[in-house]
Amino acid sequence: MKRGLILILVLVSLSFVVAEPCSPNVTLLNQDPYPAVPGDYVKLVFQVEELDNPECGDIKFELLEDYPLVFDPGETGVKKFKKVNYIQDYESSLLVPYEVRIDKDALDGTAPIKVQVRNEWDNALSRTFDIEVDDVRADFEVHVKDYDPILKELTFEVLNIEEADVEALTVEIPKQENIQIKGSNRVIVGDVDSNDYTTADFEAIPRDGEIKLLLHYSDSINVRRTIEKTVTYDSSYFVERANGQESTSAWAYAFWILLIINIVTWFIRRRRRKKKNGRK
Repeated sequence: MKRGLILILVLVSLSFVVAEPCSPNVTLLNQDPYPAVPGDYVKLVFQVEELDNPECGDIKFELLEDYPLVFDPGETGVKKFKKVNYIQDYESSLLVPYEVRIDKDALDGTAPIKVQVRNEWDNALSRTFDIEVDDVRADFEVHVKDYDPILKELTFEVLNIEEADVEALTVEIPKQENIQIKGSNRVIVGDVDSNDYTTADFEAIPRDGEIKLLLHYSDSINVRRTIEKTVTYDSSYFVERANGQESTSAWAYAFWILLIINIVTWFIRRRRRKKKNGRK
């Protein structure tokens, strides 16, 4: 009788152990880059632990497509794992990686993302995590500041119009019909703070029309980025100034020649006078 009672108690206890629901522990292990950048991809790695419960079985992990996450066409966010694949060396955890895009209009700050874990009996467990979003990209206004046709020096002015500071800004003029570069087609202008400006000088012969520029810079998370800009060159803005420079240069040249001639003439006359006085 006692043995039967003990057996019943053991079976009842085992039934409670077996019936314990699958309750995995899910954590967001890594976000790269941190913070995420609107319009760019972000890598997310989740860790799922405590899967040794027989109630868990096969696992379906799903990252939900919701703001600020945007999936590429054909991507679902669902990953399936067989129990025999994730139970290795008596470990009961698995890593679930994703690479998804951040909405280009995502706002700076903390944004929630949601995941669901389902077992083979379709019991669902939902979790919410926070990711950090910060628009570290810069944008620029660029225009032709000056052109010296005598020295063939073309100067661009570059203004950082975003809130983000940039480092190692480089201005490049790729090959194109409207401008002929003499020497290097790249100028490193250095760091430019938000709402600050800098200039880049090139030895070049531009033609009227559009000139394409490439601006390379490093953002605050040390990602190298490139922006293409188009500026318009109109020689009429610099013609009168060029004529004035040529005129001024001609007058200056003539002045110095006349001055030298007068000085030489004065010395010659003075020498002749000394000779005449010596003869007397």
